[in-house]
Amino acid sequence: MSYAFGDNSLKNRAGINPDLIIVLDRAVEISIYDFGIPHLGGVRTATQQKKLFDEGLSLADGYTHKSLHQSGNAVDVFAIDPDTGKASWDHEHLAVVAAAMLQASSELGIPLEWGGLWTGFCDRPHFQLSSED
Repeated sequence: MSYAFGDNSLKNRAGINPDLIIVLDRAVEISIYDFGIPHLGGVRTATQQKKLFDEGLSLADGYTHKSLHQSGNAVDVFAIDPDTGKASWDHEHLAVVAAAMLQASSELGIPLEWGGLWTGFCDRPHFQLSSED
């Protein structure tokens, strides 16, 4: 089955790096789970980033330590639970989406990092363009 982003996800990814959009579009086509982009999952202002930092949801405060979301080089996603049809941040669901994102990255030659592989602060919904070229 092939999926496509809905209107909200398309709106929420506005302004992110075109390379990241290419990866997202390929990944949603090949993923065995549907997924989307939540509000604030794409580009963020410093104020929005600071609020997430204050809530303990990010290590970047938006000012002294900027997030790649602020430059459009990162995106957060949610999976769609195949049983309920609702948004899910469950590890297993996000790992399936990550497999599709990383496969798309490899196919397209666009280096990508998944926050679910980070040590210390595991950020499973997070994907960013790799700084390694």
